[in-house]
Amino acid sequence: MVLKKSRLRKIKRFLSVLLLLGIFLSALLLPPTFGHITSENSSVQSDAHAQNLYEQGRKFYEAERFAEAATTWQQAISAFQGNGDQLRQAIALGNLSLAYQQLGQWTEAEGAIAQSLNLLQTAQNLDPKHRFQIHAQVLDIQGRLQLAQSKAEDALNTWQQALDIYTKIGNKQAVLQNRINQAQALQALGFYRQAEKTLEESTKILQSQPNSPIKVTGLRSLGNVLQVTGDLEQSQQKLQQSLEVALSLPDKQATGDILLSLGNTARALGQTPQAVDYYHQAASTAFSPITRIQAQVNQLRLLLKTKQFKDFPALLSQIQSLIADLTPSRTAISARINFAESLTQFKKDTTVDTPSWLDIAQILSTAVQQAKSLQDRRTESYALGVLAQVYEQTQQRSHAQNLTEQALLMAQAMDAKDIAYRWQWQLGRLLKAKGDIKEAIVAYTEAVNNLQALRNDLVAVNPEVKFSFRDEVEPVYRELVELLLQPEGNSEPSQKNIEKASVTIELLQVAELDNFFRNTCLNAQISSKKQDQTTAAVIYPFILPDRLEVILQLPQKPWLHYATAVSEKEVQSTLKQLQENLTKPHTLRQVQSLSQKVYNWLIKPAEIDLADSKTPTLVFVLDGWLRNIPMATLFDGKQYLIEKYGIALTPGLQLIEPKPFQKELKAIAAGLSEPSSGFSALPNVKLELEEIRSQVPSSILLNQEFTRSALQNRINSLPFPVVHLATHGQFSSKAEETFIVAWEDRIYVKQFNQLVRTIEQNRPEAIELLILSACQTAAGDERAGLGIAGVAFQAGARSTIASLWNLDDESTTVLMSQFYQELGNKKLTKAEALRRAQLALLQSTKYKRPMFWAPYVLLGNWL
Repeated sequence: MVLKKSRLRKIKRFLSVLLLLGIFLSALLLPPTFGHITSENSSVQSDAHAQNLYEQGRKFYEAERFAEAATTWQQAISAFQGNGDQLRQAIALGNLSLAYQQLGQWTEAEGAIAQSLNLLQTAQNLDPKHRFQIHAQVLDIQGRLQLAQSKAEDALNTWQQALDIYTKIGNKQAVLQNRINQAQALQALGFYRQAEKTLEESTKILQSQPNSPIKVTGLRSLGNVLQVTGDLEQSQQKLQQSLEVALSLPDKQATGDILLSLGNTARALGQTPQAVDYYHQAASTAFSPITRIQAQVNQLRLLLKTKQFKDFPALLSQIQSLIADLTPSRTAISARINFAESLTQFKKDTTVDTPSWLDIAQILSTAVQQAKSLQDRRTESYALGVLAQVYEQTQQRSHAQNLTEQALLMAQAMDAKDIAYRWQWQLGRLLKAKGDIKEAIVAYTEAVNNLQALRNDLVAVNPEVKFSFRDEVEPVYRELVELLLQPEGNSEPSQKNIEKASVTIELLQVAELDNFFRNTCLNAQISSKKQDQTTAAVIYPFILPDRLEVILQLPQKPWLHYATAVSEKEVQSTLKQLQENLTKPHTLRQVQSLSQKVYNWLIKPAEIDLADSKTPTLVFVLDGWLRNIPMATLFDGKQYLIEKYGIALTPGLQLIEPKPFQKELKAIAAGLSEPSSGFSALPNVKLELEEIRSQVPSSILLNQEFTRSALQNRINSLPFPVVHLATHGQFSSKAEETFIVAWEDRIYVKQFNQLVRTIEQNRPEAIELLILSACQTAAGDERAGLGIAGVAFQAGARSTIASLWNLDDESTTVLMSQFYQELGNKKLTKAEALRRAQLALLQSTKYKRPMFWAPYVLLGNWL
C-alpha cells in the first residue's frame, strides 16, 4: 500500500497529542526484536564476553532500566567491533537506538541507527538472506524512531522499505508484524480507515495462527483504531479478544496495556464504573511504570467526574511516588503534564485537599526542563502553555502571557496547529482580561482559523479519546462571538464584527456536525461564501452566559443586532419547560406564556424591521436548546409565528444552495404500521401512505416490505425527488443514538450515505425532499437537533422535514395530505407549503393545540 507523497506532505499530524490531552494510549508497536542469531549463521563466532554483555543489556531493557541497557550495549558494541563481528555490532547498535529512544535521546538514537545501517551496507562475507533479515529489523527500529519524533510519513516510508525486504525473503510473520507497525504511522497521518483496513487484514490472518505476542498486538491495535474512529462496540470486542490471547501468554505488560485500552473505550462509551475497574486492573497488572501512571491518571480524572473524592489521597500518593522515579522521556514528561492538568481541574472544581498551586507549577517546571534537555520542542511548548494556565488561575497574568507567547512561538515554528490554537485561545483570554479587546479578537480569530485547518484531525477521532469538543473546541468559537458582539464604547458593534460573528456561528454549527459524525462529510457541501439571499430573513440567536444575542440579516439590508440581558440558566430553564409542555394535551396557557417569552427575546425587537422587509420566510440558525423548540410556536400574544411567516432551519447558509423545486412530484414512501423491532404499532401510517399515493405518484413499502435493502433498491432505481419515511426514529446529539426503524432493524444515521444515491446536494439526482414523519428528539438532550441535521446532510437531501416529537394520531395523516396538496402548487415554496399544512391543523377545532401542528420542522432549502 503506497500513499501518494503529495497527499502525505499536506498532512502534518501529531503523534503525542493523545498523551498531551489526557487519555493515554500506550505504545502499540510490537516488542523489539533483539536479533538472536539463528542456525543459518552458526558459522559466525563471537567472543563469549561480548555476547554476555549483549544479553545483559537485553535483560536491563526488558526490566525498563534503559540507561543501564544503553551503557551495557555500548560495551558489547566495542567488544563486537574488536572481534570484527560486524553483524552482531549492527544488531547491538539497532537495539542501542531503542534504549536511546526510551530515554528520549533522539540524536544518539539517530546516530546508532545510522551506524547500524552503514555496517550492514559494508559488511563482507555475510549470508545475503540473513543480512537482509537484520537490515529489515534495523529499518523497523528506524521507523519507530521516526514515529516517536512525529515524522510519521518518514516512518511509513521506512517501514515500507522493510516490508519489501521481508516480502522478498519470504518472512511472512515479519510481514504481518511490519504491517501492524505501518498502521500506527497511518493513524498518525490521519488515515484511520486505511489503518483499520490494514489491521483487519492482518488480524484475519492471525486468527488462524497460534496465540502469540504479534496476535495480541494486532488485535489491540485494531481495537484502538476502532476506538479512535468511533466504532466503540467493535473496539471493545477486539480488545477483549486481545485480552483473552494475552492471558494465555506470560507477558503481563501486554495484559496491562490492553486493560488500559479497554478502560479508554469504556470511558468513551460512558461506562464509567467499568472504565475505573479496567484502569485499576491495568495499574495492578502492568509491569511498566508508565502504563501504571497512565491508568492511574485516567482513573484520577474519572474520580473528578464521578465525585469519588475519598479515593483521591491514596491514588494521588501512588502517582506521586511513580512519577518521581520516571526516567525522562516524552511519555514520562507527558505523564507529568497530564497529572498537573488533572490536579488543576481538581483545584478549580472541588474543595478536595490537593497539592498547592506552587507544587503544581513545580511539576510543570520540571516537565519544561526535561523537555528542553531532550530537545523535544513540541512537549516543551505544551508544558509551557499548561504552566501558563497555572499562572492564569492564580491571577499572575503578566507571567501567564509571557509563557503563553513562548509556547505559541514554539508551536508555530513547528506548524503544530493542534497546540497553537490552544495558546492563541489562552492568549485571547489573557488579553480580554486586560481589556485589550481588539488584540483579543485577533488572537481568538487565529485560534478559530487553526481549528478550521485542523477539521480533519479534530473529527476523525472519537472526541472522548482525542479532543473533548465541549471543553477544548466549542468555547473558542463561543468566546469569539461574545467578543465580536460586545459594544464598542457607547456604540453598537461594527457591521464588520456583526458579520464576522455570524460567520463564526456558522463555523461552529459545521464543527458541531463534523464532531457529530467524527468525519468531515460536509466538505463537499460547504461553499466559500453565502448565497445572495433575496427572499428570506436569516436569524442567528446565540446563547451566552449572561445574555441572549440575536443577529438578523434582512434581504439587501445592513446587519441588525440586538441582545437581551438574560442568564443562560434562565434561557435553558424556559426552553426546557416549553419543550415539556408542548407535548402535553392540557397546557395551552403555559405554552403560550413561555413561547411569548421566547418571542420577546428573539423576534419582538425586530418586529418593525421584519414587517417593513415584507419577507415571507424566516430562516433560523439555532443554538443549543433552541434547536429542540419549533420556532412556529413563538407567540406574540395574539398570533403564532407560523401564522405570519414560513419557517425553515439551517446549520448555516454556507451549507445550502436555495433552489425552487422544479421536478415532477413523485415519492418513494415507506413506513411501519405494525409493531417491529421492539417499537409499538403506528396504525395511522397505512392511511398516511395511502393519502400520499392519492396526491402524488408513489412507490410504497409497508411493514415487511420496508427493509433497508428494499428501500435502497427503490431509491437507486427510481429517480423520485421525494423520500417519505413514516416510522419510529430518534434524533440525538450522538450519531450512534440517531436512527430510524425499518422492519428488520434500525438504520443509523451513518448508514444513510450508503442508503441514498449521493451525499452531494448539487448532483441532479440528489433527493429534493426527505420527510421523517414519526420520529422524535431524545428526551433531555440539549443537542438532539444535531441528529435531524445529521440525517439531512448524510442523506444528501436538499430539504428535510422531520418531527420533533411523535404523535400516534391521525393529525399526521391530515397534515401530510394537506402538505402534498400544497406542494403540488409550483408557485409555493416548501416553507409556504408546510406553513399552510400546519395552519390547516391550527384552524381545526380538533387539532388547534400546538402539540398537533407544531412538531414539524423544515431543514435546509426552503424554496
